[in-house]
Amino acid sequence: MKLSVVILNYNVRYFLELCLQSVQVALKDIPSEIIVVDNNSSDESCAIVKLNFPDVKLIENKDNVGFSKANNQAVAVAKGQYICILNPDVVVAENTFHDLINFSKSKAKHGIIGCRLIDGSGIFLPESKRNFPTISIAFQKLFGIGKHYYAHHVSPLENKPVDVLPGALMFLKRSLYDNLGGFDEDFFMYGEDIDLSFRVQKLGLNNYYLGTTTIIHFKGESTAKNRMQSKRFFHAMKLFYQKHFNTNIFLDALISLMTSLAPYFSISNQSKKQASKRIAFMKPLSNQKWLEIKDVIAIDALDDLPQNNHFEVVFDAETITFSSIINQIDSTENKLITFKIRPKSSTYCVGSDSSRQRGEVVQFDKSEPRIYF
Repeated sequence: MKLSVVILNYNVRYFLELCLQSVQVALKDIPSEIIVVDNNSSDESCAIVKLNFPDVKLIENKDNVGFSKANNQAVAVAKGQYICILNPDVVVAENTFHDLINFSKSKAKHGIIGCRLIDGSGIFLPESKRNFPTISIAFQKLFGIGKHYYAHHVSPLENKPVDVLPGALMFLKRSLYDNLGGFDEDFFMYGEDIDLSFRVQKLGLNNYYLGTTTIIHFKGESTAKNRMQSKRFFHAMKLFYQKHFNTNIFLDALISLMTSLAPYFSISNQSKKQASKRIAFMKPLSNQKWLEIKDVIAIDALDDLPQNNHFEVVFDAETITFSSIINQIDSTENKLITFKIRPKSSTYCVGSDSSRQRGEVVQFDKSEPRIYF
């Protein structure tokens, strides 16, 4: 088997369904398997996987065992030559895994491979490529200065080595994952991707950022960002420094201070909602009844939208390829447009207007053609 895609889920049932649909299409011509490990979700995640994705291997944990342990569980039963760790709030294109495999074959000494991430509004996510967080860099990040935290020396569209790749998508050989012993389970949430990236480089291998391959990451949905998450991040940094660097009493005290201060410097992830948005469905549509909704229009292209109006554009994954959806969201420069994606055979659409807010699930009324935002 060529590839095992591992998806860790926790209470993101709607985003998981969209993710799995995109992954299934992208794996169409690749000998592969999909493994979902669920960390005791309280929503219908497991039921939906069993009902709609019977070929997906499902591991149901009775507790939330964290990111590292859950992914290690899945990889332990994986059969692929390659492993792809993937977030459930991600949408991949039809060519994503082909690009990753082909790039892997072109590099003799590669470690982890990542790719270009955009949020649900088409904005590039700088955490797609990062530098190792030294004490000074982490301190700068605490105060909202990310100049050195991100790998700005590499263009978003370049394919080049970087220090750290995000856990939203990490592609590597199974043999390397085993050699590393997988993720360090001392990291419950945050820091595990930094630790794994660091250990790869200690083996003399390069981690590669693949800027020519783009996916959507509805950042903030699988783990809502708040002050507690900020504290967890700096606690993970403390573990990282203590594990890999020689610290002293002064450094330990400084790191502890940063961890305790982190919640007070975190920035709210909620963006202001745009008022009075109109709905535009991108053609072709799988259900023409949606056009009966009041004030809804159908368009052939984003350029068809009236100027100076706020629009919520809904893509129908039943009729539009994931590659096309990603390309159109990626290429828009109109800040008044937000996006949603309707998964195949569903009565809802999902999306995120900003990386600073949680993703949204919009339910279609089943009794009449209305939609609620």
